[in-house]
Amino acid sequence: MRSVRVVAHGRVQGVGYRWFVRDAAESEGVTGWVRNRRDGTVEATLHGDEVAVKSVLEELRRGPLASDVRTLDVEECADESSAEFDIRPTE
Repeated sequence: MRSVRVVAHGRVQGVGYRWFVRDAAESEGVTGWVRNRRDGTVEATLHGDEVAVKSVLEELRRGPLASDVRTLDVEECADESSAEFDIRPTE
């Protein structure tokens, strides 16, 4: 199992990015959460099988059509896995 914290930079708010993250995670069986941050970035945690998390990260680098993901910061984190994937309120 792998657990990562992700911060997406670029045009990632107001373009459906959080729902895109949730859909990508759920399609791979990855749990965690996603939220907008006040600085204009989007933060998420992903918890799941190594291959599934890697696949979700590849999708997050692309983002939805209206987005422009410039960088994706990824760091390993503690496993805070839950039963589902949540969209949380802005930090």
